[in-house]
Amino acid sequence: MANPLSDTPSRTPLDARHFEEHRAVLTAHCYRMLGSIAEAEDAVQETMIRAIRASDGFEGRSSLRTWLCRIATRVCLDALDGRRRRALPMELGPANSIDGPIGTLPHAYFVEPVPDALITPPDADPTELISLKQSVRLAFVAALQHLPPRQRAALLLAEVLGWPVADIAESLDVSTAAVNSMLQRARATLRSRDDEAAFEPLAEPESLLLERYLEAFERYDIDALLSVVHEDATMCMPPYPIWLQGHETIRYWMLGPGIECVGSRLIPTRASGLPAFGQYRRAKSGDGHEPWSLIVLHARDGAITWITHFLDTETLFPRFGLPPRLPAT
Repeated sequence: MANPLSDTPSRTPLDARHFEEHRAVLTAHCYRMLGSIAEAEDAVQETMIRAIRASDGFEGRSSLRTWLCRIATRVCLDALDGRRRRALPMELGPANSIDGPIGTLPHAYFVEPVPDALITPPDADPTELISLKQSVRLAFVAALQHLPPRQRAALLLAEVLGWPVADIAESLDVSTAAVNSMLQRARATLRSRDDEAAFEPLAEPESLLLERYLEAFERYDIDALLSVVHEDATMCMPPYPIWLQGHETIRYWMLGPGIECVGSRLIPTRASGLPAFGQYRRAKSGDGHEPWSLIVLHARDGAITWITHFLDTETLFPRFGLPPRLPAT
């Protein structure tokens, strides 16, 4: 996955403008470390503050981007100290019954999606964009959360940013032997989980799936919707800890508890390198449509295999640039 973005060393004096040029790269790195766009943005802001304070000490021995990523890594390690890992509902237990009452967990329990627009450098080439999308997919970011923070940092610096082991050792203040050990254990953990490789970005012909999904959802034609969904697909809805698997369970949910989604409208967007929609349900007042969920889709072999409805619209919709409501049509 190593594919470091092009970079040229900067020279002092430095100011905030120099740092802003690297905000997208820093946001992506902090998001992978923390699993939360809100926490990633806070970490990037703290990185900028620390960098401005330390700018007189930047000697240009590494690129400015590398220097900033080193600071950002330390900020993230500080933030992760003593904090529980974020997860997806599928990691919290087996597929659930949906016949009883369903409670919610705090949003901080769950991995969040990230807007592609916030993590895409304006100068990224097509090869870099492919690598970027693979490194921020929900399944990969969720798998990363199973690694101890320093292992996570070492793996990301090596595999995503393409740093040499010696530079990682200097950044983490450990020996090169320790870094090699961290990388070995981290790679073994990800291989044992085997879930980040299970989902591929939609190929261009498969983009027709999105049109069919959108049309079926807005008509609330469940047969048509399930025709583009894999028979063993999963659906989850953070902050609910439940997750559903298979056509019949998904159908039961959508025609039962989810029936209030009839009449929804969907606005396309991109989240965590994947196709997504902002879902708006009919307002109870009858006047237009109100935010309900951010739907993120994974696909494999020509069918949608994983549907995630993120219900934290108050936080997510503004970050994705989605409107606060849709007028009546």
